[in-house]
Amino acid sequence: MTLPHPPVYQEYYARTPFQLFSGVGWKRLVAFRADESGVTLGGPVTRYRRFTALVPWRDIEAVVLWSTKKTMERPIRRIGLKLRPGVPDLPGPNQRLTPQLAASIAPHVEYEVIKNSRFVGFWKVDHPRLFTAMRTFAPHVQLRVHPVYKGLPSGPGSKLGNDSGGSIFDILP
Repeated sequence: MTLPHPPVYQEYYARTPFQLFSGVGWKRLVAFRADESGVTLGGPVTRYRRFTALVPWRDIEAVVLWSTKKTMERPIRRIGLKLRPGVPDLPGPNQRLTPQLAASIAPHVEYEVIKNSRFVGFWKVDHPRLFTAMRTFAPHVQLRVHPVYKGLPSGPGSKLGNDSGGSIFDILP
């Protein structure tokens, strides 16, 4: 009996014209891959080669999926890795992220996971296939899926209501 999907799980970024102008050409870029050697997190298209990282399964405690959402916005989806103690952080766009900024973005996710994460954009996570790959290649690694965190918008005029001190009549002509 053959499996309906091979246990290797791989997703590619959708091709966009921006990819041509960023210097990586028109080839298919791997956004995420889970196979026998570990997890590959693809870098952003603009710095793909510099930020792509392959992490062996022995260095990973958990693969973490989460989303954040502000009012009237689409959820911002992310995938990150909880690394074992002593494993250095991955190269990536979040390396200069401060703990305070990380807590304001996603207070329900650990700072180290946010630093070692990627934005899920121009590709989608297939949860059953990811789960199958992880159970096949690394049954000791957890898959954590957080519910959507609904943050409150910040800034002036973002808290109109009974306790804000303002009302709808303050902005009407």
